[in-house]
Amino acid sequence: MTSRERILQRIRSTLAKTNGMGATGGLSAAGATGGLSASAPAVPPVWPREKPSPAALVERFSNELKEVQGEVVRSRSLEEARRHLVELMDQEKWPLIGALDCTATRQLTAGLAPDRVNWVTAEWEPAHIATLPAGLIAAEKLLADTGSCLIACGTAPERLMCYLPPACVVVARVDQLAEHLPAVWETVAPRCADLSVRGEFVIVTGPSRTADIEKILILGVHGPKRLVVLLVG
Repeated sequence: MTSRERILQRIRSTLAKTNGMGATGGLSAAGATGGLSASAPAVPPVWPREKPSPAALVERFSNELKEVQGEVVRSRSLEEARRHLVELMDQEKWPLIGALDCTATRQLTAGLAPDRVNWVTAEWEPAHIATLPAGLIAAEKLLADTGSCLIACGTAPERLMCYLPPACVVVARVDQLAEHLPAVWETVAPRCADLSVRGEFVIVTGPSRTADIEKILILGVHGPKRLVVLLVG
């Protein structure tokens, strides 16, 4: 018997057992009624839910993001996060920061001079977004296993804010951390299935990274060269 024949024979034997066939090819009692001789085994989860503590999630997320040259700045409160944002803008000499308008970004930028925040609207053209020194966006969820930010983008400018500015600042709370994507699927899936909601989710994992054939890593070729997550809580 050839190797091919042995493989096919094993497949036939396995299929026969699954469908209630005996070793001699006869139907078992369950097979005769169209049922299975045994219940199918449960499908094991690809990503088991271990439900780690918030502290463990923060540590995992921070370590994973740092591995891909991303940065995490911890803040105990919004006030502290606001100070960190101002320090970052002054350090990098950003005259202003472009921001997507939502509750989290409004709270973070409260108190900043009006000329230091440029609110991006649906009418903005890509060329205009590309002139911003940095962009400020809010995360829907944070995925600890890959150090990723899940960003809800309802319009093209919102999506381009994840890519075009050379630096990207993401604001998020500790209670938005989850183990992995399946852990947030119950939240994400209804929005994806809602035909009245336009847009998509973008998963941002660190700054843009690429390497040539000589394996020289270059940051910022296809997206932001710098990614900073302001983690509040």
